Amino acid sequence: MRSIFLTTMALVVMTASAQYKSDVWSPDNGDGTYTNPVINADYSDPDVCVGASGEDYYLTASSFQCVPGLPILHSKDLVNWEIVNYALPNLYEGNKELLAHFSKPQHGAGVWAPSIRFHDGWYYIYWGDPDFGVYMVKTQNPEGKWSDPLCVIEGKGYIDTTPLWDDDGRCYLVNGWANSRAKYASVLTVREMSADGTRPIGQPVIVFDGNGNENRTCEGPKFYKRDGWYWIMCPAGGVPQGFQLAMRSKSPYGPYEARKVLQQGKTNINGPHQGGWIHTKYGEDWFIHFQDKEAYGRVVHLNPVDWTTGWPVMGRNGEPVTTHKKPKSSSSVVVNPVESDEFNEPVIGKQWEWHANYDEKFGVPTAFGTMRIYNYKLSDGWKNFWEVPNMLLQKTPADVFTVTTKLRFTSKAEGQMGGLIMMGLNYQALVVKRVGKEFKLCLITCEQADKGKSQQEEVVATLKPTAVDNIDYKPGIHEDIYLRLTVKDSKVQFSWSKNGKKFSTCGSKYQMKEGKWIGAKFGYVSVDTNPNTDRGWVEADWIRVTK
Repeated sequence: MRSIFLTTMALVVMTASAQYKSDVWSPDNGDGTYTNPVINADYSDPDVCVGASGEDYYLTASSFQCVPGLPILHSKDLVNWEIVNYALPNLYEGNKELLAHFSKPQHGAGVWAPSIRFHDGWYYIYWGDPDFGVYMVKTQNPEGKWSDPLCVIEGKGYIDTTPLWDDDGRCYLVNGWANSRAKYASVLTVREMSADGTRPIGQPVIVFDGNGNENRTCEGPKFYKRDGWYWIMCPAGGVPQGFQLAMRSKSPYGPYEARKVLQQGKTNINGPHQGGWIHTKYGEDWFIHFQDKEAYGRVVHLNPVDWTTGWPVMGRNGEPVTTHKKPKSSSSVVVNPVESDEFNEPVIGKQWEWHANYDEKFGVPTAFGTMRIYNYKLSDGWKNFWEVPNMLLQKTPADVFTVTTKLRFTSKAEGQMGGLIMMGLNYQALVVKRVGKEFKLCLITCEQADKGKSQQEEVVATLKPTAVDNIDYKPGIHEDIYLRLTVKDSKVQFSWSKNGKKFSTCGSKYQMKEGKWIGAKFGYVSVDTNPNTDRGWVEADWIRVTK
């Protein structure tokens, strides 16, 4: 099962596709300037490295329980980004126990705050899984296959890990600590690793303590060396309202002198922090980081860095920029992370993630230009969709956008349902549900799904089947329909149509809510309330993201 999925992911990487230009958000202004965010989507805790050529930049970000994990984005200029790969097809290949653990949604667990580095011909990604330890994958081609994850430090509480290979070949690792597991936080520790970065050979040393002062919640450290100084750059002060610190020492073990180098100031860009510093082949310095936008997630910003004073002053005098001159680059190609999908390839598009480790019974592409998502069998006593692993979802791509999909819902039995969802701690979905020999179009709403609260259904319309199988053996009934959601001001409005031209709205605008450490995500839900019946399915013909 997993080998087929790995083959599919390899095909995704190799499949040639035109460079995608978003209709709803592109940061490149076309005049040599850019507007933040450079990625207006939830790539939380981003980190970036310069590739072997000096002309390529690779970014990864937290993916938590979502699969595939560890997205790999590529850019030539730090402004125009595209999704090219995932380093982690499942959580965690090579470990049967953990593969089984993550076969169900483990909301907010998994991959926290990775770092990506290029060292001695290899690309490395390190991350802390707060429940299981520090992990690493590596490759010589970031757009190809990555190694199976290696646990380099086993234990609970480790998060936000970054290696540093020193001039003498020695390797050090910095990390933060998750209070939810370790029962302490706001400290950073450094330890020595083996030269190949695969195991610790020294004990951790606390090098920075933010407890009891404004530097509380210091975490997400990134480790660098510049002009003989060891640098740790990290966020502090909390997520939405925090700021970025830079600290330096002549020893990797400190003591470190710290300064604020980026904060909101008089701008409307809150909590600008946690990301990676990049020194380009053109002699420029940049900092890529996130801004917390609640339901939309943590979106990616780019700020210039000035080292004139010996400290990295970020943005414009320590405040984030909105519009700025682009980094020097040999490329002028405008490209954005893909959003729409015609489902014409025999592989799953790079924008999509499942909510747990992939099982082929979740769904597969077809040879008919569609994506089929089978009904997931809900457990006895289910209350809502929080437990569903096979939701096929993608990140919100802008503050304002419209999603329209054409699909056929096929049902084999009573109670089966499928449709379009905006998923988070609270969620709303518009689904086709079989009742007897016809369908009900239902608007489903759930508040506090993570707390086990029951969802509510509102019947929008009664629909006669579009088609009925003319066989005696397990016939299905089918409904062809267009579903739409429109997002503005972090509110979602659903609507539907039989012909794709005239749409009728359903209910009132609904306040979106982020998920557990992730932004709200939209896509497909397909479920069944009866464990003994044959599965029905959603057959998505296309999905289009527009203004």
